[in-house]
Amino acid sequence: MTTIARATDTLTRDALTVLQPGFTGTTAPDWLLRRLGEGLASVGLFGRNIASAEQLAALTAQLRAEREDVLVAIDEESGDVTRLEVRTGSSFPGNLALGAVDDVGLTREVAAELGRRLAACGVNLNWAPSADVNSNPDNPVIGVRSFGAATDLVARHTAAYVTGMQSAGVAACTKHFPGHGDTAVDSHHAMPRIDVDAAVLAERDLVPFRAAIAAGSRAVMSAHILVPALDPDRPATLSRRILTDLLRGELGHDGLIVTDGMEMRAIAGTYGIERGSVLAVAAGADAICVGGGLSDEDTVRRLCDALVAAVRSGELPEERLADAAERVRALARWTTAHRTDAPGAEAAGGQGDGDVGLRAARRAVRVTGAEGFTPLTDPPYVAALTPVANIAVGDETPWGVAAELCRMLPGTETGSFTGPDAGKEVLAAAGPRRVVAVVRDEHRHPWMAAALDILLAARPDTIVVEMGVPGAEPRGALHLATHGAARVCGRAAAEAIAGV
Repeated sequence: MTTIARATDTLTRDALTVLQPGFTGTTAPDWLLRRLGEGLASVGLFGRNIASAEQLAALTAQLRAEREDVLVAIDEESGDVTRLEVRTGSSFPGNLALGAVDDVGLTREVAAELGRRLAACGVNLNWAPSADVNSNPDNPVIGVRSFGAATDLVARHTAAYVTGMQSAGVAACTKHFPGHGDTAVDSHHAMPRIDVDAAVLAERDLVPFRAAIAAGSRAVMSAHILVPALDPDRPATLSRRILTDLLRGELGHDGLIVTDGMEMRAIAGTYGIERGSVLAVAAGADAICVGGGLSDEDTVRRLCDALVAAVRSGELPEERLADAAERVRALARWTTAHRTDAPGAEAAGGQGDGDVGLRAARRAVRVTGAEGFTPLTDPPYVAALTPVANIAVGDETPWGVAAELCRMLPGTETGSFTGPDAGKEVLAAAGPRRVVAVVRDEHRHPWMAAALDILLAARPDTIVVEMGVPGAEPRGALHLATHGAARVCGRAAAEAIAGV
């Protein structure tokens, strides 16, 4: 294995320091450990790296044996986007559920408990919270990941989340700057564009980021979105006007600036990851997130070589790269100083509350039609009307109410349905059983609404559970809006259906 950076090669070590790469497997590969010794300062974890809390703790210990102050980052929003519980569903509701409850103390408690669990596993940087104002109800990628559509609500809960997370010694990374809520395109697939004037952005989208910065968010993540009112030429991740002039200058963020995943098509499909990474650092980004899709040693080498070559050609000022690397090291120092498992450190916020996620999920459920509803005593047929999952959520995380109803009403049966014939197929599969139809963003999927039309016409006693953004009018013999599809949201809904 060749060496990328020797101890005296500060330029190459700085280039390695600004990378936040991923890898495959549940133990660290040799190449990753070698690069940590050569200057790599961060590692990003994804669902593929996690089998259990115990395994994750062993993995992070393996990384720290090579570099004590390594930043171990994870995309753990809780709710629909979970890596820690990718195979079971999250023990915590997501942002929309917390926004629906609108108790900032509860949001702080949830974030603190999640932070405690991350810290216990050795994770010290969370690529969360999402501070996006979900102003476009048809947004295909934010939705329940947002606290809501009201600017002030999103701002106060973003600040509470940051405070709670960081009380556990885990740095928060508020995203997706300058706001991904008014998009109709998923930046995993193409470049979204937000065509509103600067005044709207200042009064709507930037307010939660100001609140996060005021709350001390140690990091902010950029969005791969084009916002012509701020920069007509470059997406936010590559824009000096947006990252340096606005985020650093006007908003006063002095912490780390992290890019969203550089292999997302909005960047990779337009600039390429090497060129994109150079432009991002030149624009003011300090850390390059890559590894969700590209998770090998060659990716690290390519990006490191691109940054070094850009400095040597004069395209990227060496002092800008050095400044970025120093900001990474500064965050590493903060996490080391705030480690809750360090000798003499206080456990963040006391003992912790393992039930806070379920309590929050129960409070987030909104029930319509309860007046004439009698809880079920016989096992129903649960029909999941399943849309295509967006990449941020992934399709490996289970969702719905069937598992919990099976536990409460043994004999419950379930099936997954999609497409124009879904309604008829559900009726055929359910037979005489009571139908529980579980939907996700009914208002965004005409086929889903049509399936409910057919179900309710034939079986007006059908129970409807909306586990996405409740944008459609409530209908059904009982309608439950859970404001998210986390495991605890499914349990809260099942409890209401079974009267537990």
